[in-house]
Amino acid sequence: MFRLPRLATTATVAAAALTLLAPTAATAAEPTLSDPRTVAHFNHSAGESPENIALEPDGSANVTLSFTRQVVRVDKHGSHRLLAVLPAVQNARPPVFSGAVVMGIVRAKDGTLYVNYATGTSETGIWRIGPHGGTPVQIAQLPPDSLPNGLALDEKLGVFYVADSQGGVVWRVPLRGGTATTWAAGTALQRVSSGFFGANGIKVHNGAVWVSNTDRQTLLRIPVRHDGIAGTIETKATGLADIDDFAFTGQDDTVLAALLGDEVALVRPNGTHVTVLTSPDGLSSPTAVAVLEKQDDKDPKEKDKEKDKKEVKTVYVTSSSYFDVPGDPNLLTARLDHDDDNGNGNGNG
Repeated sequence: MFRLPRLATTATVAAAALTLLAPTAATAAEPTLSDPRTVAHFNHSAGESPENIALEPDGSANVTLSFTRQVVRVDKHGSHRLLAVLPAVQNARPPVFSGAVVMGIVRAKDGTLYVNYATGTSETGIWRIGPHGGTPVQIAQLPPDSLPNGLALDEKLGVFYVADSQGGVVWRVPLRGGTATTWAAGTALQRVSSGFFGANGIKVHNGAVWVSNTDRQTLLRIPVRHDGIAGTIETKATGLADIDDFAFTGQDDTVLAALLGDEVALVRPNGTHVTVLTSPDGLSSPTAVAVLEKQDDKDPKEKDKEKDKKEVKTVYVTSSSYFDVPGDPNLLTARLDHDDDNGNGNGNG
C-alpha cells in the first residue's frame, strides 16, 4: 500500500476584489449542516481510500477507491457492493502516485458511470462502467504524464471536462468518447513549483465550469461561451487550504468544499467561507462532497402548502485517510437545511 506525501500549503494567491482574509462566522440565512454520521467504513490496511462520489437517485453512493482501483456502491445502510475493478497495469507510475489510481467519477442520467484512471501509460483516461457494474471500457485516452483527477459531465452539450492536476489544464472530451482537447489553461490552473496538485475538483454549474486548485488554495469559475469555448478564468474564493473536491448546495453559487486538513467548508458566493464539519464529526482527509435532494412524492397540493418550509438535502463526504496512520477511511452523511431554491446541487449541468 502506498500513501500520498503531505501537501505543502505555503502558496499565496492574489485575486483582485475577492481575496479571502479569514474564515468568518455563519449567518442565519445560509445553509446549515446537522446530524453528521458515518454510514460506512473502509479497510485502511487494505488500501481502501475513498476518493470521489457519484450519487444514485435512491441515495446510494458510487465511490471510487483510488489505490485498489475499485468502484463500489454503498447503500443507505452502509453495505458495499463491488461494481468494477479497473485493469491492473504493469509498471504503472502516474505523477505523484507510485501506482495506478482511479480518481473522479460521474453518473449519466441513464445510470452509466464514468471514471478517471491515471496510470502513467496509454491506459490513462476516461473509462465507462455499466449502470449495474461489470468490465470497465476505456473511451478516451489522456496523455500518460497527465493526472486526470476531477471529472464533470455536461449532458446538454455532450461533453466531459477533466481536471488535470499535473498538467494544470482542463481537458474536454466528447461524451461518446474519442480525442481529448485542451479546453482551458493558465497559471490559475497550474501547480506551484513546490506543490503536488493544481486543478483538482471540477463541476458544471450555471453556464460555467468550476475548478478547485489545491496548491493555490482557490476556487475558480470558467464561463462556457455560446460557442463552447472557455471564457476568462475568474477566481471566486481564496484561502481554501488543501481544497480537493466540492459541490454546490443548490442553484446559487454556495459551495461545500472538502479540505484535506480534516474540514468541510461552506464557501459563500462572495468568496468568504466558514468551517461546517471537522475531524470530531468523522472526517479523515476528506476528498469529495456530493449533495442529494430528498425525493418528494407528496401530492402537489401538499407541496404548495409547504412551499415556505425549508428544503432538506443530504450531504455525502468521502474521507480517504490519505495522511492518517492509522486512519479511518469512511463515507459520512449530514443533513443540509436551507430555503428552497429549486436546485439539485449535483453540479452536472
